[in-house]
Amino acid sequence: MRAEAGDDGRCELPLLHTAGGLVGGDQLSIDLMLHSGSRSLITSVAAQKVYGSIGRSRLQPDGIWARQEVTAKLSSHSDLEWLPQELVLYADALYEQNLSVTLPEDASFLSTEIVRLGRTAAGEQLNRGRWRSGLTIQRNGGSKPRWDFVDRLELDGDSLHSLHGLHGAPVFGTLVWAAPMPLSPQQRDGLLQDARAARAGLEGTMRCSSLDQGLVARYVGTSSRDARFWFSRVWAQTRTLRSLCRPRIPRVWPLQEEPFSEQTFTTNPRPAASATH
Repeated sequence: MRAEAGDDGRCELPLLHTAGGLVGGDQLSIDLMLHSGSRSLITSVAAQKVYGSIGRSRLQPDGIWARQEVTAKLSSHSDLEWLPQELVLYADALYEQNLSVTLPEDASFLSTEIVRLGRTAAGEQLNRGRWRSGLTIQRNGGSKPRWDFVDRLELDGDSLHSLHGLHGAPVFGTLVWAAPMPLSPQQRDGLLQDARAARAGLEGTMRCSSLDQGLVARYVGTSSRDARFWFSRVWAQTRTLRSLCRPRIPRVWPLQEEPFSEQTFTTNPRPAASATH
């Protein structure tokens, strides 16, 4: 797909995977490099489908993993929003994804992931399938690099139905924001307050907490639409905190409604975070 100019000079690029989906053994690799002062929003043109592989081959009855590796390297004052559309795992699919990010102290990185475990509209569950996800964010600055966020998840078997897992919910999502500046206690608390208020009218379990320099939010529920709505509202709040324009929903997203509510933007004003972009 062709890139287009988005708001605030941001390069918006929808990625196109020409196959109908991923099958066992497929491997995708994406390398992203942002130069100093650049801004980019990267999404996908459609949901990514992963087909089942367990029990489909006599040679490998236990199935074969499909994998995706994404590496992002950000330069000074750059800003990357990694917002792929929903991932749908068919019954008995095996899928592993890893996202590795390195960035300096003054760069911003925001990502969302929404995964549906089984084609639930057709009454399908993940069954013997498995989903693995790894996300690491490393800051380069000061005397030595530090880890902002390290997240390893695996969902299968008991974790799909346990009270301390998904408890039968078919949709899971994560939003992570690594801010381009330290947040004051007032800004951090205000961001969490706004994110929690943005859950209004949405179904599912939604939780968020602060990072040393950013935010992490989780969704568990039945609606990928509500997960996307909540994440979109939090995404908009991270823009507002930096005095940037409200984001424009990518034209390739198949949304019939506007996810942003006026309530999202009518909270008490707080001092804008100091940033050079």
